[in-house]
Amino acid sequence: QFHLVESGGGSVQPGGSLTLSCAASGFTFDHYTIGWFRQAPGRERERVSCIVLSDGSTYVADSVKGRFTISRDNAKTTVYMQMSSLEYWDTAVYYCAAAPGEAMCVAASFDSWGQGTQVTVST
Repeated sequence: QFHLVESGGGSVQPGGSLTLSCAASGFTFDHYTIGWFRQAPGRERERVSCIVLSDGSTYVADSVKGRFTISRDNAKTTVYMQMSSLEYWDTAVYYCAAAPGEAMCVAASFDSWGQGTQVTVST
């Protein structure tokens, strides 16, 4: 059964760091693309970063470039997103999602989603 579970969210002060994890099961891991998306209250869902699991190629949104890093551990079937220099506007629910093959990093490409993990940046 296809399953994605996010973890690692929490509250952090501006300038702080968090690492999110997306544990995947129920599918052939390296045949997919995993993406991180976020949605803040009153705002549209936003793509953050994606990684093609077969070759490790990545996409990173301009809004987080240089601050967020996506990576994978194929043996653990887990994708990580290291977030540093967090700012207030990074506050959102962060979702990981899976798309078959080498997918474009747009939400419409992804058909399996996790339940989300809250990230709150505040003093």
